[in-house]
Amino acid sequence: MTEKEIEDKIIEYRKKGKKMFTTSSFQTHSIVLLHLLSKIDNTIPVYFIHTGYHFPETLTYRDQITNMFGLNLVNIYSATAKIHQKDAQGKLLYASDPDLCCHLNKVVPLEPILAVHDIWINGVRADQGAFRKQLRVEENSKWNTVRFHPMLDWTGKMIYDYLRHHQIPHHPLEHEGYYSIGCEPCTRKWNLDLDERNGRWYGLKKTECGLNTDLVDKKENS
Repeated sequence: MTEKEIEDKIIEYRKKGKKMFTTSSFQTHSIVLLHLLSKIDNTIPVYFIHTGYHFPETLTYRDQITNMFGLNLVNIYSATAKIHQKDAQGKLLYASDPDLCCHLNKVVPLEPILAVHDIWINGVRADQGAFRKQLRVEENSKWNTVRFHPMLDWTGKMIYDYLRHHQIPHHPLEHEGYYSIGCEPCTRKWNLDLDERNGRWYGLKKTECGLNTDLVDKKENS
């Protein structure tokens, strides 16, 4: 979608009385959507799912971008304390069961937000992986919420051209070789020979945290 098409769609949702929100991990490639939304309607809540495992640099970058764009930032947290996020051997779940760790720290905290909104503006791109390539611009989610994917047909080059044009700073860890940046225990530096998300959950078959799989109702859309 073009910038104008995104703006028109947001205005259309607003005219229909739809209650919107977006989420952001505050990675460099997430910032274009935030910048676009800040120009269209900076009252739209931006939910940051604070897992407790983020790099300090991510939190600093989040605050920098929030202030720069005048975002309506809302931090949300897991209701399950870390002391209860251990397996039978006492290992934290990110080491023994990363799917459950993501579910407790990312998916579950977002579910109450979905329940009170109509539109989830989500910045996934089709070029980020096989599952995301299957998504459409609008998809059903839980509680009759619609996921709106305005960046779906954008490429990495388009993202970086936009950032350069608007002189928007990059995530500080990108200059150290990180590209797809999530929780610190599950993120490593980017292998340039592989796709941009290869630094996440390295060595595992896992490629998604659940936000873009568990919270998409593909059955309803098929």
